[in-house]
Amino acid sequence: MRRFGILKIASLLAGPALIPGCASSPASSFYILSPLPEAKVRQGTLVEGKISLGIGPIALPDYMDRPQMVSGVGAQRIEVDEYQRWGGSLRADIANTLGENLAHLLGTSRVVIMPAEVKLPVQYRLVVNILRFDADNEGRALLKVRWAILDPNAEVALAMRESAYRQAFDQGDQDAQVAALSATLGDFSREVADTIRGLP
Repeated sequence: MRRFGILKIASLLAGPALIPGCASSPASSFYILSPLPEAKVRQGTLVEGKISLGIGPIALPDYMDRPQMVSGVGAQRIEVDEYQRWGGSLRADIANTLGENLAHLLGTSRVVIMPAEVKLPVQYRLVVNILRFDADNEGRALLKVRWAILDPNAEVALAMRESAYRQAFDQGDQDAQVAALSATLGDFSREVADTIRGLP
């Protein structure tokens, strides 16, 4: 009986290791978007400029508004990666990245994410509807966006466009994928800044 009891205890201790699917899950990785390299390394204080800009609202498709990273793997199919995640709200990260980019490109600290607690009168308002912001299975990041520059006082559109930006990256390199997505936001920021500078 005693020998049987020892064998039974040993079997119980070994049991969990023998059950399929009981291995620990992979560790999750968390990512944030990056501003333009020149904005990221800028030294010194950015002072008030002549232009003031409000950013928002920013609309995202429901399938993208989640912690997990989403990839497009076909015309009608997406892949949601449970272990590759955004470090916070993707919508807020996009807004903050655009804000940092545009403040640098326009040479002004008078850029606010709307709605804002700071009561800053703005000359222009950027409204963004993101249609695509993902990477495909061939190593290409895509940002497709419908956007407008509004006169916040008259509530009229001064410019309205639909733009698409693509950046290649090394497939399978998640850091490179996020960097490529950040680069598409950089390209978008440059177009917005050029548009604002060209307004009367």
